[in-house]
Amino acid sequence: MTSSAHALADVLAAEGGGEGGFESPTIAEFYPPAVAEFSVLGVDFEITRITIIMWIATAAILTLLVLAARKASVVPGKLQYIGESGYSLVRDGMARDVIGPKGLPFAPFLASLFFFILANNFMSIVPLAQISPNSKFAIPLVLAVIVWVLYNYIGIKEQGAARYFKDAAIPPGVPAAALILVTPIELLQVFVIRPFTLAVRLFANLFAGHMLLVVFSLGAVYLLTAGGIFPLFGVASFTMALLMTFFELLVIVLQAYVFTVLTATYLNGAVEPAH
Repeated sequence: MTSSAHALADVLAAEGGGEGGFESPTIAEFYPPAVAEFSVLGVDFEITRITIIMWIATAAILTLLVLAARKASVVPGKLQYIGESGYSLVRDGMARDVIGPKGLPFAPFLASLFFFILANNFMSIVPLAQISPNSKFAIPLVLAVIVWVLYNYIGIKEQGAARYFKDAAIPPGVPAAALILVTPIELLQVFVIRPFTLAVRLFANLFAGHMLLVVFSLGAVYLLTAGGIFPLFGVASFTMALLMTFFELLVIVLQAYVFTVLTATYLNGAVEPAH
């Protein structure tokens, strides 16, 4: 290994260990200090930078949708076209195609879910924000719990409690001898694994995307100012940061779509009993 390679390895391994060393990102990124603290009925609450980012994202998407629908016309303008295209994607591609004829009443909920996740995901590449609230596990978990409550409620309402839990525990076509093994797995899958994986999938993708962007961005800043041959590596790191930003944009849209499609799939299983 050359002396330059040794030096580069020392830079990347420093982790902020000395003055001027490379300061690697840590999970502290996801736990910013509280901007405000208060208690309600003995329960402590904190407002952090990530909380404010979520409020901004939610307000922005609500404003966009209200403006898109405010002066609807037969020939849509740009905002109306964007709003209608997004809603049509959810109504036709998810509520109608995935759930079926009974799916249209769920279109407003699915659209709200999709746009909320999309807006908050998008904050991961917005300058000055540069972190998605969905990269904290608590927020995807709350969304998954809402979905869990909804599809179980709909399943019990549409099928009756006895049939709903029976279908969840005993899949059609399974031999009776195999039920001792299959039934616990099916119950675990429907009532525990579904909401957990729904939350983890969204959280993990946004968490990993944020960390990758931060690593390449901080690496580029440090290497470009380190002197010697390091700016060459800095250019490569900066290029990767740009490429990862475009890749993150794909993840932003894809994860909002996947979360909503899976929600529609679970609702389909709730409104249509297994045969």
